[in-house]
Amino acid sequence: MEAYVLVIEDEHPIRRMITIQLQRSGFEVKEAETGTHAMELMKDKTPDLVVLDIRLPDMDGFQVCELLYREYPDSAILILTALGQDMDKLTGLELGADDYMVKPFNPLELAARVRAILRRLHKGEPHHTSQGPFQLNEQSKQVLYNGIALDLTPTEYYLVSWFLHHPGQTFSRDQLLNEIWGEDYYGVPKSVDVHIRRLREKIEEIPAEPQWIETVWGMGYRWNEKL
Repeated sequence: MEAYVLVIEDEHPIRRMITIQLQRSGFEVKEAETGTHAMELMKDKTPDLVVLDIRLPDMDGFQVCELLYREYPDSAILILTALGQDMDKLTGLELGADDYMVKPFNPLELAARVRAILRRLHKGEPHHTSQGPFQLNEQSKQVLYNGIALDLTPTEYYLVSWFLHHPGQTFSRDQLLNEIWGEDYYGVPKSVDVHIRRLREKIEEIPAEPQWIETVWGMGYRWNEKL
C-alpha cells in the first residue's frame, strides 16, 4: 500500500512542486497551507510522514512540530528550513522532527529523502529483543520499559533498536547517521546529539548522568550491556 504524506507549506508554488514530485514517486499526498488546516487533516487520517515548513501564516511551525510529535508519534516529520538557519534545524530536531531539508532544494532529492525515512521506519526485523528492563517489540515498533510502552518518535525507536542489537559496541556520530538515517542522508553529526539527548530524557533515571546510553569521549556513544 502506498505511503501517505501530508505536505504543510503556505507557499503555493513550493507546495505544488513537492506534491507533484511525491505523487510521481508513488505516494498518496494531501496538502495544507496552514497549521490549522493540517491539524484538521490529521484527524481524518494519520500520515506516515509530514513535510512541514516551519514558517506558516497562522501558527508557529515549531508549535505544529511539537503538536505532531506529541499527538501523532507514529508520523515521521521532515521539516523545511531556510538557508543558513542552523538554529531552526536544531530546534526542529529538539521538538521531535526526524530530519530536515534546507530551502531551496531539488524536489527529486526531497522525494528521495522521504523514501529513505520511510524505508528506515519499515525495515524488516526480528520480532522481540530484550535487555534488562527494556523489551523491543519490532512488530508493533514499541519499546517497553518494565512492561510499559515508552512514548518514542520513530527515530528514537530505531536508535534504541540499533543499540539493543549491538550492546557494548561504540558507534561514532557518522556511523549512527549512516545506520539509522541511511547513507543518502545529508545531515550533520550534531543532529545525532540532539536525538540522543531527547532519548536520554525518556529512558534514563537521571538524564545528565546516563546509565544506558554512555558517551565515549572522542568516539561516540555506546549502550551499556553491564547493567
